[in-house]
Amino acid sequence: MKKTILFAIDEPRAEVLVSESAQGSNAIQPVARIPRNENPLLYDAVSLLTRITAAPNIDTAVFKAMDKVCGLMWEKHGK
Repeated sequence: MKKTILFAIDEPRAEVLVSESAQGSNAIQPVARIPRNENPLLYDAVSLLTRITAAPNIDTAVFKAMDKVCGLMWEKHGK
């Protein structure tokens, strides 16, 4: 079953939260907490992704593109 990677920011701790969820499921499993100083580019990318979701008129194409960028940065972080 395909898994979806989810990103969030924990501002008080300055960390990126990475989780995964099976497609079609409401269950979310934590994967990692990455401190900002460990990967500042990923932190900034996820921050921008979060700001895109708060926009009054979300452009889904821009959201999907930024989500893909975050996913690629996450993959690179793991290598």
